[in-house]
Amino acid sequence: MHERETGLIVSALRDLNDSVAPLIVRAQHGDAAAFADIVRACRPLVYRWSVVATGDPDEAEDVTQEVLVRLHLSLGRYRTDATFTTWLYRMTRNAATDRFRRYQSRLRLLRSNEALPGAPDPKPGASASDGVLAAEASGIVRRFLAWLPRRQREVLDLVDLQDFTPAEAAELLGLDGGTVRAHLHRARRTLRSKITERYPEYGRGEGE
Repeated sequence: MHERETGLIVSALRDLNDSVAPLIVRAQHGDAAAFADIVRACRPLVYRWSVVATGDPDEAEDVTQEVLVRLHLSLGRYRTDATFTTWLYRMTRNAATDRFRRYQSRLRLLRSNEALPGAPDPKPGASASDGVLAAEASGIVRRFLAWLPRRQREVLDLVDLQDFTPAEAAELLGLDGGTVRAHLHRARRTLRSKITERYPEYGRGEGE
């Protein structure tokens, strides 16, 4: 991700935090109009996070609605020891996780021994890294995220799929930068191993 683009994301999050700060105080005192303004400001961001977490626009819409309900119920307990967007991201992550648990059949399908649909045709001589990029384009990386431990999945999602920097991911997850980089390294290594294990053709060319 280019430095300018990263700066724009950080600036946008900072601007959002600044813009909703006075609205939060008013909403916590029962101002319905202020809460409506918070929803309008935050909904696009929540939906984007939900799309990445679920991989499905319809499910993401349901997760977004659930997050907004949770926001209404819990806004009174929000304290400024965490930035609002960090708090909102964690709420979105939890809502998406709860939805995944309600769809255990999908997770069982991902963990089955049957071949996953949508695998791209391998290119002759493609390396494992090339295969991972092609797999990501076809959605296979998203399917394999279920194999990763939750924290690794969250870090990989933020950095590799949402284009946050490790520092931004660390802030959102409440971790230090070194921990995020370690989780990211393990997640990438595990994901590459899982993909090449299922699709050996992606490993051709490595070490030859």
